[in-house]
Amino acid sequence: MTKRNYLPKLLLILGLFVLLGLEGFFGYRLHELSARQETIKLDHSTINNISYGLLSVDQWRDEVSGIVNRQVKHFKLTPKQKKELQTEVESVLYALINKAEAMVEKKPQSFIGKIRKLAIKTFVKTDKVKAQVPGLARSIIAKADNPNQKNKLSNLAMGKFTQLQHTESIDSTLKANHALFDGMYRKYQVHNKEELNKKLDDLLQEIRVEMYHNCFLMLGCIVLVLGLWWILRKRTELHGTLFILSLLFAFILLAVGLSASMIEVDCRIKTLDFMLLGEHVSFKDQVLFYESKSILGVVEVLVKQPAIDSIAVGILILCFSILFPVMKLSSTGIHLLSKRKLAENRVIKYFAFQSGKWSMADVIVIAVLMTYIGLNGLLDKQLAMLNIRGQDLTLITTNNTALQPGYIIFISFVLYGLILSTILKYITPHDAH
Repeated sequence: MTKRNYLPKLLLILGLFVLLGLEGFFGYRLHELSARQETIKLDHSTINNISYGLLSVDQWRDEVSGIVNRQVKHFKLTPKQKKELQTEVESVLYALINKAEAMVEKKPQSFIGKIRKLAIKTFVKTDKVKAQVPGLARSIIAKADNPNQKNKLSNLAMGKFTQLQHTESIDSTLKANHALFDGMYRKYQVHNKEELNKKLDDLLQEIRVEMYHNCFLMLGCIVLVLGLWWILRKRTELHGTLFILSLLFAFILLAVGLSASMIEVDCRIKTLDFMLLGEHVSFKDQVLFYESKSILGVVEVLVKQPAIDSIAVGILILCFSILFPVMKLSSTGIHLLSKRKLAENRVIKYFAFQSGKWSMADVIVIAVLMTYIGLNGLLDKQLAMLNIRGQDLTLITTNNTALQPGYIIFISFVLYGLILSTILKYITPHDAH
């Protein structure tokens, strides 16, 4: 073969290796971004988990203490309330005077008692004391309504409130929660929960855009490869080289599709608002459940379970959704490159042309899609039942369950693999049956 005949093949190899390098780079970035997104979303769901919000002693302490403090310090009696309180205080004072007078009227048993009774009756005139009751009641109310007294009352109430929450179990829980949040603040270099949530939301938005950018660039590389097949459909001398390099593109698709997140389940209470002691108490973005998994992640979880049935399912998914596709791609390459004896080996031919019916890659694609549709509908229905819109209570839930770029890459691998299998049947020099 002359140099002139080698040139098209050499150019094809060089061009496809450049394209393969680009696909590998985009795939690596997608895998890396997917892992980073999963970590950040896990942190985001942790700090916004209902356990650290709506069900947190710490949160309720802050809410209730703030309300109690404001209610006591800013409490102001209306004229109507002052009038009613005046009547109540006067009745209490009159009752005390009457009780004291009844005790004095009792017949004393001793000489000293008789002298005490005589002195009280001589110097203490109950009618004059009773006449002073209205003024005394006004003085008591004015004293209680004094800002200094309300501050003292607020401090007393808050002191008792603080004592109630300082039990051994609550203290240990609060210390653990504070340690968790402090660690998160240091990790993301922020100072409070509001700053942390804003930073995480911004990071997740950036990652999401970049993930889909890399995902579509990967698919663009595959489209270019398939375009080359159409352009070179009559250049049979290049088909073998083109097919082997096409298999490498498939391996990258498979690796990224298996390792990147495929589906994400995120259920949360978007808003919970209600009235407590005349004031609004609000909780936002309370995460009820969050989970994100790739196929490899699912296999890992299942294999690590103590139950034998979970381990068996994990091994089946590993064999039929991961090992079988790898064996199929490898066998197609061996079949095309090898001599007739090896190419028509039963095992090689089986994996190259017949193992597709045992591979669960396409089944996984349909199963994940059906799971998403069914789970999404179920969660929407169940969460909708929790929604409440009222004057005193508002509860709004949200379902953020979504398919991830890993699913797009995996389904692209399945379709691309089917196309390569069809191409192999037309270009193989050996028996394909």
